[in-house]
Amino acid sequence: MRDQILTIEALLRGALALILILAPKSTILALGLPRSEGTFWPRLLGAVFAGMAAAAYVEGHFKLQSGLGLGGAVAINFATAFAILTALVVGGLDIPRRGRLVLWVGGAALVVLALFELAAV
Repeated sequence: MRDQILTIEALLRGALALILILAPKSTILALGLPRSEGTFWPRLLGAVFAGMAAAAYVEGHFKLQSGLGLGGAVAINFATAFAILTALVVGGLDIPRRGRLVLWVGGAALVVLALFELAAV
């Protein structure tokens, strides 16, 4: 189960990394997320996701005992979900309904994934 969760983690983060690196403005517009002045920050975030995806893949497929680990993935997922959901509840995000839906679904999915990871630790 641990390897399957790490594979899912790697696939999800890798896909997000790819679209943020290759098409940052189109992705932001399509999802209805807050616009960025340039493409530097979305691409940098994509690179961070790529690194996390690679860490999850390496640990899951090469049976390493060090690295990101499920504990690290849980921390990253809960922290990211907290930031997203707090911005939705407290922050005054000026984004379309589609963007709010994407953020709610994304935040909830991160919480669910973190709970599965906790169960596998």
